[in-house]
Amino acid sequence: MSARDRLTDGLYGAGWATVKKLPEPAAVRLGRTVADVAWKRRGTGVRRLEGNYARVVPGASPERLAALSRAGMRSYLRYWMESFRLPAWSTERIKGGFAPKDLHHLTDGMDAGKGVILALPHLANWDLAGAWVTTKLGIPFTTVAERLKPETLYDRFVAYREGLGMEVLPHSGGTAFGTLARRLRDGGLVCLVADRDLSASGVEVDFFGETARMPAGPALLAQQTGALLLPVTLWYDDSPVMQGRVHPPVEVPESGTRAEKTSVMTQALADAFATGIADHPEDWHMLQRLWLKDLDPAKAPESPGAADGQGTP
Repeated sequence: MSARDRLTDGLYGAGWATVKKLPEPAAVRLGRTVADVAWKRRGTGVRRLEGNYARVVPGASPERLAALSRAGMRSYLRYWMESFRLPAWSTERIKGGFAPKDLHHLTDGMDAGKGVILALPHLANWDLAGAWVTTKLGIPFTTVAERLKPETLYDRFVAYREGLGMEVLPHSGGTAFGTLARRLRDGGLVCLVADRDLSASGVEVDFFGETARMPAGPALLAQQTGALLLPVTLWYDDSPVMQGRVHPPVEVPESGTRAEKTSVMTQALADAFATGIADHPEDWHMLQRLWLKDLDPAKAPESPGAADGQGTP
């Protein structure tokens, strides 16, 4: 392991060990302080966040984008502070930490026994939502995690999420899709963060008026297994309780090739994600390049944040 990898792993380890022991008000203050320092430094992640917000809030002034990016960094650090502390939260704290609307789409789907796929963008705290599902609803589920470097850091995140009651599969290796399909055919629940895909198999979608690429997996799984596909959006308000909405099912088109059906369904997911992101842009933690124009330097628009940020696990 390189010195940089050891440092990265050590910093995350220290974060988990230290922050989870803090009283909640102290953790909130620490998160806000770190967020404000990072925002003032205007590194690549902050500049990219502003560039992405410029798509979400067209015509926003530089002052409005700066205010959004500051709020976005505070929301992003709230995610990290909560995630570091989640293993120490009591069962009752987790049960009271999330208040989703239109939950009947999920519970009715599970009762039907055909399996359910929840697809989410990088909004608010998807780990807290997952912990709430396993704790409050008592429903185990399977998810997929991107392999991180160093490997020890990936192992930390897997152990953390498994400790919250999730089954975690590695994104690489080619076996995840088959395992997810088996879980769905058995009537299980699968949860996938699905608003960014840079692979060759990603599906091009219209997202806030420009072309982006999102993963085909949720739509393909729904077609192959007959499982219900439900978009979910999350957001924070001024309370300690995260808010959310389970959107109506994305239906499988009655006609068309598999690729055509996948395109239509993935666009429907993108539209649902866009609704939630437009309503709460500051809670969208997208500090990376997303739109194809930004991925191709020759097509990149003149906007804040030309450089890529670091990915989130």
